[in-house]
Amino acid sequence: MAKKNNVTYIGTGRRKSSVARVFMTPGTGTITVNGKTLDEYLPLETLRMVVRSPLELTETLGTFDVMINVNGGGYTGQSGAMRHGIARALLEASDDYRPALKAAGFLTRDSRAKERKKYGLKGARRAPQFSKR
Repeated sequence: MAKKNNVTYIGTGRRKSSVARVFMTPGTGTITVNGKTLDEYLPLETLRMVVRSPLELTETLGTFDVMINVNGGGYTGQSGAMRHGIARALLEASDDYRPALKAAGFLTRDSRAKERKKYGLKGARRAPQFSKR
């Protein structure tokens, strides 16, 4: 990899119906999500921990400025998408992070999503109430 001061590492993360586009540049460690700080954007500390987890695992929390554009879904899906995108961007920065990220499961796209409603049923699997008469 070419190491310059203005290098940007890009990663796309997905979870449920959320898509996060992550842009990482060498910097002081600020995380910006849709123009707001991470603390302003995500209401729960557990979700903020999910987003920071790939950076903490690779011990790069204060070395990269992270700018994220995320849309679709709710807070939980968006935080999972951000984690996935940050992990992919870290791989672009250095391949040395791959074993740790893979062991933690951050590189795997979580394929679980809402199941579609089927005809003749009230939900994905919920059948109408049975009546003998």
